[in-house]
Amino acid sequence: MTAVGAPGRTQRLDLADATLREWTATVLAAEPERGVVLDRSAFYPGGGGQPPDHGVLLWGGVQTRVVGTRREDGDDWLVPAEDDPLPPAGTAVRGAVEDARRTALMRTHSGLHLLSGVVFRDFGALVTGSNMEPLEGRLDFNLDAVPEGFKDAVAAACAAEVAADRAISVYELPREEAFRIPDVIRTATNLLPPSLEVVRIVDIAGLDVQADGGTHVASTRQIGGLEVVKVENKGKGFRRIRVRLPPPATGAA
Repeated sequence: MTAVGAPGRTQRLDLADATLREWTATVLAAEPERGVVLDRSAFYPGGGGQPPDHGVLLWGGVQTRVVGTRREDGDDWLVPAEDDPLPPAGTAVRGAVEDARRTALMRTHSGLHLLSGVVFRDFGALVTGSNMEPLEGRLDFNLDAVPEGFKDAVAAACAAEVAADRAISVYELPREEAFRIPDVIRTATNLLPPSLEVVRIVDIAGLDVQADGGTHVASTRQIGGLEVVKVENKGKGFRRIRVRLPPPATGAA
């Protein structure tokens, strides 16, 4: 869970609208060993524990599957599936993000923010590590001791916050203004580079405000639930909480 890094040549459409799934773009670069750079893209390139999006590029009756992203020389290079053709530089393409995967990751990332907010509020612990895949994830906390009933208490608090349907908003602030927000860095180590002048904020109304560069749903109810699967002891002063989210309801978009 980190803020946005230094921009490359690609306009990041996903930062402005996490619901965008299709768009048009022009290929700026295409290299077999590196991939494809677009002038504008809604593919989340990965970061802060959230994996990159998958999807396709459509051009001239051809499909190029996108299976990842690599960051090189300041640019996010879209990684094509093995043996798929590359659209040459200058080609007009239509991009499309795989909706089920992105939506699951948005729910998961927001769920981890909710978990972070609950544990910080109720137990004063900061995050020391994180990881997620669609509909499952974990957070590590600098928690010296686990009180009796900790797992059930966290689960109940998370369920209450999902049901509360708190709004989740995303906005940007100048660095100095962002750092005036109490506890805006919810990790034990400040991961924001000193050169970052604008900080992206994810705000769960009344629960959690922190710097973050990922994609999120619009409210805690859209997370859909958060099952606390396990609490693990990862060494002195460190506890890992693993969570799982329910699949989308039948017929859901």
